[in-house]
Formats: sequence, C-alpha cells, structure tokens
Amino acid sequence: MPSEKDIVEGINYKAPQKELWTGRKTNPSIGNQYWYQEIQFFKANNLAKGGERIKLPDVALLGYACDEGVRRNMGRVGAKEGPVSFRKKIASLPFHHGAISVGDFGDILCSDQDMENSQNVLSNVVKQLISSSIFPIVIGGGHDLAYAHFGGIKNAVRSTGKSKIGIINFDAHFDLRPVDEKSNSGTPFNQILSESNDVDYLVVGLQKQSNTKELFNIAKTNNVQYIENFDCVFSNIEVVKSTLLQFIERNDYIYLSIDLDGFSSAYAPGVSAPSPLGFSPMFAFDLIRLIMESKKVVSCDIAELNPLFDVDNATSILAARLADFIISCRLG
Repeated sequence: MPSEKDIVEGINYKAPQKELWTGRKTNPSIGNQYWYQEIQFFKANNLAKGGERIKLPDVALLGYACDEGVRRNMGRVGAKEGPVSFRKKIASLPFHHGAISVGDFGDILCSDQDMENSQNVLSNVVKQLISSSIFPIVIGGGHDLAYAHFGGIKNAVRSTGKSKIGIINFDAHFDLRPVDEKSNSGTPFNQILSESNDVDYLVVGLQKQSNTKELFNIAKTNNVQYIENFDCVFSNIEVVKSTLLQFIERNDYIYLSIDLDGFSSAYAPGVSAPSPLGFSPMFAFDLIRLIMESKKVVSCDIAELNPLFDVDNATSILAARLADFIISCRLG
C-alpha cells in the first residue's frame, strides 16, 4: 500500500482555485441556487486541525491532476486537466442538496513524473478525509489513482473492526495488468489484490476486446467478478442489480470507482481509451443509486476525464452530473 506522504504545496499539492467556480447571477432574496455559490474551500492541511478551529464539510471534492500513469500505459495523456474542467462544469449546476456542505480540497499534483509521490499524498488525504467523517469524491486523472485511493480507505477503516472492502468498478477494463518495472493506469487493481486479502472486486461494463487473455486469467485466479458491457442494458438490469446486491451484502464497505471510459463514447468521448460499445449514463445512474442506497459506500472516484479529447465538454458535464447525483443519493 502507498506510504503516507506529507503535503508540499506547489510540489505535490495545489490549493483550491476559487476563480474556477463561477456561474450566472441569481436573485439574492432567494438565496444560493448554484454549486458555485455553495462550495466551500479548504486546504488539505486543514484536516490535521480537525474540527477544533474550522467546521469541516460533509463531502470533499479532491482532484488528482496526474496522467503519468496513462503515459506509462501508452494511453492518450490529458487527464491531468480533468479536475479543473470538472469544476468549471459542476460550478454552474443548480444545487439541490439541502444542508449538505461540500468542500473543494484542491488538487494532488504530479511533479517530475513521480506518480508514486502523488499516490502517497492522495492516500494520506483520503485517509484523513474519511477519518474526519467526510465523504471523498476524487476526480482524476488517471485510474492509477485507485491504488492510492484504496490505500487511504483501508488505513481509515482499519480501526473499525470491519475489514472487508468491496470494490465496484464501472470500467471497460480490468486494470489488472502486472507491474513491469513501474505501475501505471492499467495496474491498480492488480496491485490492490496482490497486497490485500480482505478485498472483493467487481467490474461493471467490462469489454472483452479491451482485455487480453492474460488479464482474464489474472481475474479468474483472483476470483474477480465482472459484468460484460453487452449485459449492461435495461432489459437485463434486474439481473445486474441482483449481482450487485449480493456483492454488497458480503462486504463491510464499498469503494465505488467510475472510469469514464466505461461509458459509450457517444456520451464520453473525452477519455484516454474511448469505445462506442460502452454503457449509457441512465443505466449507470440507476445502478449507482442502488449502490449508494446500501449506505456502505465509504468513498468514490471518477477517473480518466480527459478534456483534451472532449467534444462540447460532454464528458466533463457527465462527470459533474455523476458527482452531483452521487451526493443526491446520500440524501436518500
């Protein structure tokens, strides 16, 4: 698992940028109506102070501005710009979350291609967020963030006496590649399964033509469950829901990971590895609601947002709507 790394502003961390949060003007007599009016701003080192001096939010948005793992995996770089593009789009959405408070905790950076340092910082911040009773939503950035994210979750729940963590990953890929010299965006779940015993892994939307025979063998060896993309249709949704419910039932905590390349490129062109054969947003949202209603989701992320290849900001808008929807599900 990643080690805990100190935050060094300007090197591996950037404080939230208030100028990204803008939107249309509203009638002051009605009160706040948009995300840009409700968002609060915190530096990650505020967490060390706890609630003694500042009131911390219920939900944290944390960027992982790193696509070094994508580069190592020979993918299309650009996902390091994902967190900024995400904020610009969610800022202008109407805010319908009542008294739930949301904080922008800035971005984890990657300097000198040192992805491992970025992962260590992310793991540390995620642990502190969960330990402070804050629900993290991590925005990437390459899916290599999952290795660090899981490490933070594991360290945060270690003292609870419940240790079984189930990972539900909406993704076209297993991301189970063996580590060859250095890890990358295709290796995180192999790393997790290799280093942890109390972990369960389920992939939703897997595409056979995006995964080699070796990866299927690794999945079988590690008892990885998967639901293929051709089964991710509304005519089959009750079967998929049944599989998810059984998975959730046997785990103490759920880590929800959403790789945007699992969606059809008609909805998510702005990713490293787009495919026209992914699932639809409405299908995914229906399942996400079911997962969130379990009350077992301890943290989540939205990975592989690549604005450099987006069309009309469609993928950034989808990522924003996903985060907004996940928060609305926590109200239920």
